[in-house]
Amino acid sequence: MKILIIDNDQALLNTYSEAFKEEAFEVITALTGQDGLIKAKEPGVSLILSGEVLPDISGNEILKKLKLDSQTNLIPVIILSNFSQEELVNEAIAQGAEDYIFKFQVDTNDIVRKIKERLIQNNSKKEDKEDSQFDNN
Repeated sequence: MKILIIDNDQALLNTYSEAFKEEAFEVITALTGQDGLIKAKEPGVSLILSGEVLPDISGNEILKKLKLDSQTNLIPVIILSNFSQEELVNEAIAQGAEDYIFKFQVDTNDIVRKIKERLIQNNSKKEDKEDSQFDNN
């Protein structure tokens, strides 16, 4: 599975990339929101992990654009932030974010575990939908 990580902190990108690669994920990264929006359209992106504060656009703005685009609207998006402002969290969840994780509350291994669990849940939901479509035919 391929994960796109969007964040302007190169050290964080390196840390998360290595942690996900150790779990056999393919990882692509973007340092800006605009680059992330382009890379989100690459084939096979299973999940997007986006920082909230980026040099060009916010994580919530990235989320909004992804959900409006038919090529990317079904990709789960999780926002990573150092800010626990309730309005940002509520806005992200209302726009379709799978989760909003506060960087300062979890370590890298927790995030990797959480992403793995989320992808397993999403895959089983997708399989259930496909099974029910066959049952109706």
